[in-house]
Amino acid sequence: MVRRVLFVDDEPNVLEGLRRMLRPLRHEWEMAFASGGPEALELLDRAAFDVVVTDMRMPGMDGAQLLAQVRGRHPNLVRIVLTGQSSREAVLRAVRVAHRQLNKPCDSDELRTTIQRACALRDLLADSTLRTLLSRLESVPSPPALYQEVVKELESAEPSMQKVGEIIGRDTGMTAKILHMVHSAFFGVRFHVASPAQAVLFLGAETTKALVLAANIFSKFDAGALKSFAVDAIWAHSQVVGRLAGEVAKSQWCERRVIEEACMAGLLHDTGKLVLAGYLPDRYGQSLLLARGGQVPPAEAERQVFGATHAEVGAYLLGLWGLPDPLVEAVAWHHRPCDCPASTFTPLTAVHVADALVYELRVEDGEETASQLDAAYLARLGLADRLPAWRELRDAAGREGDEP
Repeated sequence: MVRRVLFVDDEPNVLEGLRRMLRPLRHEWEMAFASGGPEALELLDRAAFDVVVTDMRMPGMDGAQLLAQVRGRHPNLVRIVLTGQSSREAVLRAVRVAHRQLNKPCDSDELRTTIQRACALRDLLADSTLRTLLSRLESVPSPPALYQEVVKELESAEPSMQKVGEIIGRDTGMTAKILHMVHSAFFGVRFHVASPAQAVLFLGAETTKALVLAANIFSKFDAGALKSFAVDAIWAHSQVVGRLAGEVAKSQWCERRVIEEACMAGLLHDTGKLVLAGYLPDRYGQSLLLARGGQVPPAEAERQVFGATHAEVGAYLLGLWGLPDPLVEAVAWHHRPCDCPASTFTPLTAVHVADALVYELRVEDGEETASQLDAAYLARLGLADRLPAWRELRDAAGREGDEP
């Protein structure tokens, strides 16, 4: 499929350089070039595009203002900023409207990979309502109490960044957003971020305060809109799966990076449920009714209502935000790991095992439910004999965090 990409920059030499650099991709992309925000909006109004890539610093209408207009008028587009030096004020405005940020100068391989990945993620979702929602989404809602804890600590006379990071690490939504921020080119991170606590320490007190208190990168859950949906159980389940996924990876003598990614992926694996419940509660309630009683599996109920499962919704959003591939992969396939081409133990393996083993303990009508473990996948990896040891890890951790 040919993708349509619009590049925007007020410098003619930059646009010409992009034309030359990207000429080898002319069979994959249909490209257009605009010399400023007003011209870009005219082009977008006349024809459909998949991606808009804009410079940040432009006279009249800067990149953040342009992308704010694009988000409102063409919400399905992937929005990318190419940035050099920008003021803190400009950065705080841009993080609200840009899905991804790339540094100038940007080589063709990085640009190509970023755009191809974003477009591939869009193909996960057939439902245009979902694509529009996720393209507009700025945050994943969090428990009001945790949100207030973060704000209270940041507003204290001498805030502890370690404590702020620990609070964020207890929540799916805030973890997803802080990882989005720290992987942004605006902040120039060039190393592996192991946890929300490390992300906050890297950003520093002033930047974190500005992002949370001025840019409002976190949001609170509207519990009143959820009716019967047990959102607290999802948060608890995600924390348990994150911890168990890390223990499973550790038991396989994985390197530290894989263990850390397994922990974070476990915390994030049900991000899609929080998005659907928080922003489309009525439709999500329909899927819960379909699944009630066990006659329709929950994932199939979601697909009937939304045309996608919570796994695909979560992976789409986290991929759009530029989170590392191992995390996105684990979220996308945590219920169907056989669909992933990887043939070795990865964070996906740890999350699938942890999620399924915690789910095994769910009790309905006095009987345990059937396991969701993908036996064929574990056999393919030569790991089927590890199940007894992993169940011991689960039992040692207790029976908390059963999925609703």
